[in-house]
Amino acid sequence: MAKLIHSMIRVLDLDRSIAFYRDGFGMVESHRMDFPNFTLVYLRDPQSGTEIELTLNKGTTEPYTHGSGYGHVAFCVDDLDGHRASLVAAGVAAGDIKSLTSPVGSARFFFVTDPDGYKIEVLERSGHYV
Repeated sequence: MAKLIHSMIRVLDLDRSIAFYRDGFGMVESHRMDFPNFTLVYLRDPQSGTEIELTLNKGTTEPYTHGSGYGHVAFCVDDLDGHRASLVAAGVAAGDIKSLTSPVGSARFFFVTDPDGYKIEVLERSGHYV
């Protein structure tokens, strides 16, 4: 059986991106690989073991375009209101908390944007999102 291990995003500033995911979502650096033209840094979610691979292409100075296919990365948290407040206190622009309800379940969530413009959905741990 296949196992999801990581998703990769390209970044312009490793330190800024590492701090965003570490401070905002508890991701920890598991390892890094430095090559002549690029560096890979793996940030692991201690709870699930899933990683985000940050790729720094050396010499790139212009922001990456995300195209029309990229959606978002999602995290679930126990205290949605408290987590949002802590992100805002740290200077992260967080969207309003929204709610969706359907016949099969509901969700409370908000979005933030990481330093490279990637959308991050933050969901309240409940129902399908545990």
